[in-house]
Amino acid sequence: MEEIRKEIDVGDWHSNLAHDEWTPLPVPGSRASARYKHAAVVVDEKLYVVGGSRNGRYLSDVQVFDLRSLTWSSLKLKTESSTSENTEEDDGSLREAFPAISDHRMLKWENKLLLIGGHSKKSPDNMSVRFIDLETHLCGVIDASGNVPVSRGGHSITLVGSQVFVFGGEDKKRRLLNDLHVLDLVTMTWDVVETTQTRPVPRFDHTAAAHSDRYLLIFGGCSHSIFFSDLHILDLQTMEWSQPHVQGDVVTPRAGHAAITIDENCYIVGGGDNSTGCLETLVLNMSKLVWSTSTHVEARHPLASEGLSVCSASVFGENILVAFGGYNGKYNNDIFVMRLRPGESSHPKIFKSPAAAAAAASVTAAYAIAKSEKSDIPPPANATLNGIGNGFSKSDIRSRIDAIKEEKKTLESSVAETQVENSKLREKIDEVNSSHTELSQELQSVQGQLISERSRCFKLEAQIAELQKALESGQSIEAEVEMLRRQKSVSEEGEDVTVQRQGSGGVWGWIAR
Repeated sequence: MEEIRKEIDVGDWHSNLAHDEWTPLPVPGSRASARYKHAAVVVDEKLYVVGGSRNGRYLSDVQVFDLRSLTWSSLKLKTESSTSENTEEDDGSLREAFPAISDHRMLKWENKLLLIGGHSKKSPDNMSVRFIDLETHLCGVIDASGNVPVSRGGHSITLVGSQVFVFGGEDKKRRLLNDLHVLDLVTMTWDVVETTQTRPVPRFDHTAAAHSDRYLLIFGGCSHSIFFSDLHILDLQTMEWSQPHVQGDVVTPRAGHAAITIDENCYIVGGGDNSTGCLETLVLNMSKLVWSTSTHVEARHPLASEGLSVCSASVFGENILVAFGGYNGKYNNDIFVMRLRPGESSHPKIFKSPAAAAAAASVTAAYAIAKSEKSDIPPPANATLNGIGNGFSKSDIRSRIDAIKEEKKTLESSVAETQVENSKLREKIDEVNSSHTELSQELQSVQGQLISERSRCFKLEAQIAELQKALESGQSIEAEVEMLRRQKSVSEEGEDVTVQRQGSGGVWGWIAR
């Protein structure tokens, strides 16, 4: 790694970057302390790193890395109540407004950095929203109203327009969550998002991304014992969860990874399962739902870590990814960059069901009809219709319109049939869910019976053991009784002999007299 750093010129580091390959940046001066579970964002070619954790200790510093000069600096924060006369009061108010924090999430909104949630020594009951003004360096807490979610860390935040969607995480009692809340950044109001279908199971240290301002994607994460590699999608218009089939490379379970969205691609870096770090940098094409691998790193590489951060930046006209920090057995503070390969950006919809395709075609047909009907007004001599020359007669145009109308009817009929089919499928799903509920209840009943039978068996086994002990004791008593009987019999036989002898001697003695 040291050799690679020497090959890169500090003043011209961007010119020799290879595409789709992670490269460490040389840092000539002092560095930010190593950490993980921090938050990071790039603003105006500067990487802002806030908080994090190291050796079980929460951090409260704000470090800034200049991507042009490759130098680190510290950002000194202040509060509105700061005074230059009483330093102790200043420090106290600053710690209260901006405490040491870890596992939080951060985004840029207007001229501020917003920190949402996170763990600290004195975490509040409800989720906090803190800010750092990038111009004045003031920091503080934003008072948000509405249905404020419980305090948590390891959650995901996703900015869609002026709304931030917060999913999952782990609260300060280590309870795993899978609820969904939204924060309106204009009104600073929280609300609960009600959804349908099966939502992802409770998890934390996952990632989330938005596609086309309509779809919210949740990937990976873990519970307290299981690591996930599943992908869930929430349609923000219908508020329905789904778990679609994904093609491409096989993805291993991971948590603590980092994600960044570039156009229709979501880049996944790092992560692991508490024993092995993930070596590959994944790319999810959110339009086609296809996984691919952009690049690999070696084992024990700093990027094969949990709790790292990844951001996107444009420096010297180059689009790059910037990764920092993480933990893979040691805490890291290296800066890695990867030059992105230029490509076309398109935004097709994720799902193209028959009903959606038919509806889209119907709209296209209706537009064509409306446009054609407007052509009843005599056009100029050099006018064209739908990009076709004026070599068609009015009867040809009419026949085309009639054909389009017929096609529209067919498509509308297809839409109606698809809707009926979807309704039947939903009924079947409801039946299956109902049957599943009944089977679950029956299973619970059988499990309860098994538990009671097990208890009864344990009691019978205990009684049998006691009876066996009593039987063994009875056998020993019988042996002792039999021995006493024999002794008694022998004793009685000896007494009879003695009596006989005494009687005979008495007769002879009487005769002798």
